[in-house]
Amino acid sequence: MVVVKAINNNVVLVRETSGREVILSGRGIGYGAQPGAEVDPARVQQVFVPDAAHGIDELTTYLAEIAPEYLVLAAEILKDAEAQLGTAFGQSMVLPLADHISFAVKRARKQIAVEYPLRAEVAHLYPAELRVARSAVQLISERCALELPRDEAVPIALHFVNAAFASDNLARTFEMTELFRQIFEVLEVAYQRTFDTDSLDAARFVTHLRYFFVRLDSDRQLEENPVSFTDAIRTSFPDAYQCAERVKVLLELRLGKPITADEVVYLTLHITRLASDK
Repeated sequence: MVVVKAINNNVVLVRETSGREVILSGRGIGYGAQPGAEVDPARVQQVFVPDAAHGIDELTTYLAEIAPEYLVLAAEILKDAEAQLGTAFGQSMVLPLADHISFAVKRARKQIAVEYPLRAEVAHLYPAELRVARSAVQLISERCALELPRDEAVPIALHFVNAAFASDNLARTFEMTELFRQIFEVLEVAYQRTFDTDSLDAARFVTHLRYFFVRLDSDRQLEENPVSFTDAIRTSFPDAYQCAERVKVLLELRLGKPITADEVVYLTLHITRLASDK
């Protein structure tokens, strides 16, 4: 690989023997690097390949602002998360996580506190992701010789959730989490009881909702069942169906998209299962 351009002391744009241009990150890899010079492989810590979603200009701008050690730390955290959560995280996850780590460390050193309003929701809806995120916070604290606030695990957990559902929009993940909280409120009002959000049926219900969001975002809502099936579900589970209709109204108001009858049917079945979990 030969240098095309040094972005800064820690980031260089290089050309491989195949002609493909990639970006390398590593402590001091760009120091004194001249166009046409061979790259020292021993200095390479991370390799970033531009793609349709993240071009060279975007990647170089991003990488120029992040210290190499945070990129390495993010990659290590993601490797552990993959093993713990059974989810494959791509290259696109390294940059936003490293960026978050960088700002979290800066805030901690300046003793700037950040309030995360979805703490309880994340704990209830994404316990596995939060557990891994707490380990990540501990690792960051150890490597950076400081004490990150415990709540820094919340946004890291949401990064995992975000990546697992192939979305580059963390704000969408926050919106989804807030909607989950509101949906559980609708259920609790309808059934005049609280629900154990740590139960297996609650986990199944949340998983159904998460995949519903994926279908909604890709315009692939369920539309397969005949009217007779919908009528049978409505007749068999009137309370759950009525509750599902209330959830449908909430979703349509918040998301601005119509929800299909089939989605309401499957929502009814999940609500029925959840309501039977005493």
